[in-house]
Amino acid sequence: MIRSPRTVVEVEVRIEEMRTLPRHELETSWIRIHGCNPPKGVKRRFLERAIAYHLQTRAFGGLQPRARKALMAVLADQRNVGSEGSAMSSLRPGSRLVREWNGRSHHVHVLDNGFAFKGKVYRSLSAIAREITGARWSGPRVFGT
Repeated sequence: MIRSPRTVVEVEVRIEEMRTLPRHELETSWIRIHGCNPPKGVKRRFLERAIAYHLQTRAFGGLQPRARKALMAVLADQRNVGSEGSAMSSLRPGSRLVREWNGRSHHVHVLDNGFAFKGKVYRSLSAIAREITGARWSGPRVFGT
């Protein structure tokens, strides 16, 4: 698709204008685009980005079919990974996981019946991720398993 300089500038101006809109106008735009209210608790910046993406796809087209297919394949792989139990099955006892967080390296040893971290045995990587980050994060996601 050919992008005319005028169209590019028009889209850039509309995106820049969104930064000054009141939140309720952003929510109204979201409703017009998606046909429903935005998710509860969604941040303003997310609304701006989602609406900007919509403006850009209307002006310049969406993803190429090849890119869309690749993204769908990645999504399908993520869904097939499933729960933490499937991450456990791919980890062999004796393996060591290393994660750097806030400038510190954290080492986890994979056991037959769980994970060893700082002298304690945990049933799940998520419990260790929670101890490291202070938030309820997916352990397999934090450790890339």
